[in-house]
Amino acid sequence: MSRIFQDDVGQCDFIDVLEEAVLRRRPVAVQLREGETFIDQMMDVVTEAGTEFAVFRSHVRVPVSEIEAVSRSELRAMS
Repeated sequence: MSRIFQDDVGQCDFIDVLEEAVLRRRPVAVQLREGETFIDQMMDVVTEAGTEFAVFRSHVRVPVSEIEAVSRSELRAMS
């Protein structure tokens, strides 16, 4: 997976990419709009009070709207 930018594909398709990462249980490299980056395994994408959140194994959950881009990470996910 190359880097996928939310602004290029739109939020609905971006959520599909995140949900695929959940199903494949692979870690992703996440770039937030504020510049922070991290690598973690996607656990779920949930909606609360009309806001979608990306839920990670180790990192705090993040509103999907705050994620600029994701890509597959070469690091192995923890089982």
